[in-house]
Amino acid sequence: MPASTQTMQLIDSHCHLDRLELPAGQTLDELLNAARQLGVRHFLNIGVERESFPDVLAIAERYDDVSCTVGVHPLYEGIHQQNIDWMRDAAKHPKVMAIGETGLDYHYAADSKSAQQQSFRAHIRLARELQLPLIIHTREAQDDTLQIMAEEGAAEIGGILHCFTESWQMAEAALELGFHISLSGIVTFRNAESLREVARNVPADRLLIETDSPWLAPVPHRGKSNQPAFVLNVAECIARERKCSVAELAALTTANFLRLFPRISLN
Repeated sequence: MPASTQTMQLIDSHCHLDRLELPAGQTLDELLNAARQLGVRHFLNIGVERESFPDVLAIAERYDDVSCTVGVHPLYEGIHQQNIDWMRDAAKHPKVMAIGETGLDYHYAADSKSAQQQSFRAHIRLARELQLPLIIHTREAQDDTLQIMAEEGAAEIGGILHCFTESWQMAEAALELGFHISLSGIVTFRNAESLREVARNVPADRLLIETDSPWLAPVPHRGKSNQPAFVLNVAECIARERKCSVAELAALTTANFLRLFPRISLN
């Protein structure tokens, strides 16, 4: 193990372990061990639909260093208040740390704005009821996302704007609502200078890092299936932008994650 990663503590704050594309002959155990060897100490496995949630939860139950969330992604079939009980029941499990992935995505599904908004509001209300943080996805829906967050009282419980790709102005508004900003491998892309501006300016106590694996592999792995080990590449890029060491960046993002999810302890 490289000396620089022997004591480093990184957290992949958003990954989809149930959807990883495992290389031929490789197991999930081996893929997670590769990340652990680089200093990754915890994995937040994200739920995106009812049908696959049992798989998401099963992985979290299998590993001490994996926890999970429950929610319906805006690009999946939305939820309605009358059938939200399954999420409420699922959230009682001690491995479930947050509500989501929820939010708005007008890039791929602008024709479903009304249904997405209804689902987003239901998630926020449930999160407030259960006093759990939110995991929010937003794409090309800045104004509506912020408006719904404000109207539904999302600031009461906070959470994460994950895989953030929007403007610094939106980041500031989300920060004012008490949310964290999580950056993925997109920050390493050559044309992502505006996102690197966000990386430089997010307050140290509100910054998180993630892979969103198996998608969005960072440089130098672009074109490959993403995996949790590559969160180190995200950390390296942001550390350069913030002019600090990778170990310092890892320490502060890990501390932020553990404050947001106080039931999680590192092995």
